[in-house]
Amino acid sequence: MIVWILFFALVFVILALDLGVFNKTPHIISSKEASKWTAIWVSISFLFSGVIYWLYGTDYINNPTSLSQTNAALKFITGYLIELSLSIDNIFVIAIIFASFKIPQKYQHRVLFWGILGAIVFRGLMISFGVIIINKFAWTTYLFGAFLLFTAVKMLFSKEDDDFEPKDSFVYKMIGKIMPITSEHDKEKFFILNHKGKKAATPLFVALIVIEVMDVLFAVDSVPAILAITSDPFIVFSSNIFAILGLRSMYFFLANMLEKFSHLEYSLIAILSFVGIKMLAHDYIEIPEWASLGFIALALIAGVLFSINQDKKEHETKPSRDDE
Repeated sequence: MIVWILFFALVFVILALDLGVFNKTPHIISSKEASKWTAIWVSISFLFSGVIYWLYGTDYINNPTSLSQTNAALKFITGYLIELSLSIDNIFVIAIIFASFKIPQKYQHRVLFWGILGAIVFRGLMISFGVIIINKFAWTTYLFGAFLLFTAVKMLFSKEDDDFEPKDSFVYKMIGKIMPITSEHDKEKFFILNHKGKKAATPLFVALIVIEVMDVLFAVDSVPAILAITSDPFIVFSSNIFAILGLRSMYFFLANMLEKFSHLEYSLIAILSFVGIKMLAHDYIEIPEWASLGFIALALIAGVLFSINQDKKEHETKPSRDDE
């Protein structure tokens, strides 16, 4: 229990420093600043795998699945990479939401900050529920595996024309029924008084709620995916949290380059398929942790390189088309 308390205290300190010190004054986060913070978050996450290695060699943490120190560290890194890769789709949706509600760039960080607090709570509940189900009903592993394969196939055959429209969403309509919504902004306020003198939700608040709901929907895919790697509660939760904490800086880092990574979806399809098959075949084939980690890392690297190469080719062909 002491480890969990210390971990939550660490997360609280990180978030307090984030909003109260490093981002006390709203400002536009440049690509350079975002890349620096992305590197810091990734480094901290990988360093934490060393903490995991040490913890699982002590009696300070409950080890329900009897993991060795090396396996625990590898499972943390694997889970972290899975969550990080599946967050890429979330980044695309966040960009659409911000554009739809015309959220000024300098206030986007505030929305994401509060979004992360909600994500931590919801992920914690979903992970707890998922771990309990898998430990009590072993057959649900096959159910999760089939669901991940279904999700991968759905992503493969989904049409690019099926764009997400935040203002047409059920969430937006429900908020409108509960309280007035205004299109006006007042700095970083979530609520203001409208022309009728009634309290109304600003685009910042609406965007926050839509992002929260979308994160829950994305967690429906990501939580089963990491449960395929391990059902150890601390490893599942900590790897999820580190991926979520680094999501903001990664968003600002990739926000201006989303088109360059438009083919990363194939990497996500490969990862979901691999994890789904691993869950379905876990009673017949035991895949070493290093092999799972290697496949996920290779899929991500291949997706990035392929996306960059395709983007380069498209830019090379554009001048010739304009000349025609």
